Amino acid sequence: MRQKRVSFHTLGCKLNFSESSTLARQFERGGYLRVEPTEMTDVAVINSCSVTEHADKKCRNIIRKIHRRNPNAIIAVTGCYAQLKPHDIAAIEGVNIVLGNNDKGDLFRRVEELSPGGNAEVYSCGAEQITRFFAAYSSADRTRSFLKVQDGCDYKCAYCTIHYARGSSRNIPIDQIVEEAKEIAAAGQKEIVITGVNTGDFGRTTGEKFIDLLRALDSVDGIERYRISSIEPNLITDEIIEFCAASPKFVPHFHIPLQSGSTRILGLMRRRYTAEKYRERIAKIRELMPDAFLGVDVIVGFPGEGEEEFLETYHLLESIEASFLHIFPFSERPGTPAVSMPNKVQSRISTERVERLEELSSRLYKSFAERFLGTTRSVLFESTNHSGMMFGYTDNYLRVCHPYDSSLINTIVNVRLVSLDSECNISSEIVG
Repeated sequence: MRQKRVSFHTLGCKLNFSESSTLARQFERGGYLRVEPTEMTDVAVINSCSVTEHADKKCRNIIRKIHRRNPNAIIAVTGCYAQLKPHDIAAIEGVNIVLGNNDKGDLFRRVEELSPGGNAEVYSCGAEQITRFFAAYSSADRTRSFLKVQDGCDYKCAYCTIHYARGSSRNIPIDQIVEEAKEIAAAGQKEIVITGVNTGDFGRTTGEKFIDLLRALDSVDGIERYRISSIEPNLITDEIIEFCAASPKFVPHFHIPLQSGSTRILGLMRRRYTAEKYRERIAKIRELMPDAFLGVDVIVGFPGEGEEEFLETYHLLESIEASFLHIFPFSERPGTPAVSMPNKVQSRISTERVERLEELSSRLYKSFAERFLGTTRSVLFESTNHSGMMFGYTDNYLRVCHPYDSSLINTIVNVRLVSLDSECNISSEIVG
């Protein structure tokens, strides 16, 4: 009897990636063979995103493409788009089952119980009923794992549907997360990326603190590196920064969303900090961790953003010497307060501002990388052979290339950073 096959199509954030990996392990334990998304399959799982209209459209296109290629495959859709628009997805030809985020952990069981024929089965509830926590971590990458520590968000920013898609902020206890970290270490992975919807808000369910989680994870044997995937500027305390600066395991790398460098626009967005507060948090990091990589999220074209407000954002990013920008043109999401706000920004103006920030991002990253040429940094090398070359990341998130050497896979070694190529990869020489 042929072994049944399952494929996964993951859209959006690192959180989805960790959840898809955990779902894949459930299918594998159930006797399935995981195959690439482009291969023929018996079950196709789509873990959807809904951060923009483009993400919704991409999900719909993937469903149709899978159905054309695998007309007899079971198509199961979960994730944020499935939570927000379950019946719209269920109406797409080929879809057999739709599960909102509260039922995501039941996906394997529900697929196994599916009855042949009939309309697509839908399992969904409103945001206020999303109370379950689907514990997850990724295991597909041999070198690093994305460990989910928190889900949901209570912030309700004016442009965002995450609260409706993921529910309120919640988490499992620290001791359970530590056990998952030990499982990751036992599998041989050296690096953990701590992830969540609003990671720094950890502890709402259990009364614990994010800093206590960091301290507990720091003591797990076998894990040599930790990265905090994203943390709100109002939640990154002096205590957290000081701990990361002192720990040999927590690397000098932060991803801190800004969204706008204009305090007036931040107020309209319902963000919980000012531009000056953001600047002050970055200054604290620079004081204690001068080599830190700083990734920043920015939204361009929010209603009311004029040239003056855009320039406030541009100059703030330039002055704090951000290392890399993740730039998002504003996308109206149904049901959010931003939809009814006046002074919409024309799409051509948003596009032009995106281009200006993309140029700034390239310049800032190149400047950051050039600072470290000729210095020695630790690199965790990955397994893929790219035409005789292998890649890895320094502790402060510079992408390094080196002639392929299988003995270096999943090892942390010291290298001298030699030169920067046109794609901003840094060539390296092993030290010692």
